[in-house]
Amino acid sequence: MSERAAVSETSGEFLTLHEFVKAAKTRLSANIWDYLIGGADTETTVKRNRQALDSLAFRPRVLRDVSTIDCRGALLGRSLRLPVLLAPVGSLESFEPGGAATAGKAASAFGVPIMVSSVTQPGLEATAQAAAGPKIFQLYVRGDEAWTDDFVRRARDAGYDAFCFTVDTAVYSRRERDIAKRFVKPWRQRATGQFFQAGLNWDHVKRFKDKHDLPLILKGIATAEDADLACRHGTAAVYVSNHGGRQLDHGRGTMDILPEVVEAVRGRAEIIVDGGFSRGTDVLKAVALGAQAVSLGRLYCYALAAAGEAGVFRMLELLETEIATSLGLLGAARLAALDRSCLHAAAPVAAPHVHSAFPLLNLADEGYGGR
Repeated sequence: MSERAAVSETSGEFLTLHEFVKAAKTRLSANIWDYLIGGADTETTVKRNRQALDSLAFRPRVLRDVSTIDCRGALLGRSLRLPVLLAPVGSLESFEPGGAATAGKAASAFGVPIMVSSVTQPGLEATAQAAAGPKIFQLYVRGDEAWTDDFVRRARDAGYDAFCFTVDTAVYSRRERDIAKRFVKPWRQRATGQFFQAGLNWDHVKRFKDKHDLPLILKGIATAEDADLACRHGTAAVYVSNHGGRQLDHGRGTMDILPEVVEAVRGRAEIIVDGGFSRGTDVLKAVALGAQAVSLGRLYCYALAAAGEAGVFRMLELLETEIATSLGLLGAARLAALDRSCLHAAAPVAAPHVHSAFPLLNLADEGYGGR
């Protein structure tokens, strides 16, 4: 699909980001919807991701020349149309048959990267063939060192720009939304070798750096101590994440984690962050605190479920509009003008939940994110 086609198919249908959420809800089964919006146990970490974002207000400056707004970002030496990427999500094919290939096409057409999960379809090579733009491969370790080396070789040969280990899944969490319904996620039915993920340690990171030349990203960093260790091991990017609140319950919101990670990294690596990011203002808050890029998870899954490739492209268009509007109103003509002086601590105005960024959303979803 061309960029022109992607725009023309959905620009009139979707005028706000919350409309993707509503459309996805109507298209997905109850089990897949709960898999998408849910988290671990009490879902406290899911809520804290939004609470941390909503606890920051802006300090706008005026009488600045913002007649030209530049929303471009960069990551690992690649220029991006926006400082965002599509996060690695398992079972994307549950939301749209083309899965990661469909999402990758949209990301490449728009000009942002996709990080492809090892537990989504149509797999490493087929997704790379569909996504001509920047892309990163993310691995859950389910085999020995030779097994991992094979994935690194395949990723390099397929044209991936970097490689990522997810490091916050040593033990698989209890997701009670799914358990209560006796629903087993599609990729969990095929999953084996959790022992290898549980045994992943810093020696494996050192071995990767000694053996392979692809830039390495560690996803799931949640403390300054581990951010420092990641830099000492030569990782190209530190990815601040709590798995969207889907692993450790009662964790901190990622925007509460980000400042200590930025301080610990001290410019030795680039910083990616995810966790509840749903609006253009969310992205700008992360950039102001020192992140190079924000990784979008649920937001692009809604768009993918709502309208496939064209939906993801349109979602990115609307996010760009929100980012450009907010930059101008902050008195910032480009992302580099943002820093911590743009932010101020503030009390949230709404109770945090997975959809609290969308106050006009009206969903009947068991009281979670609806009205």
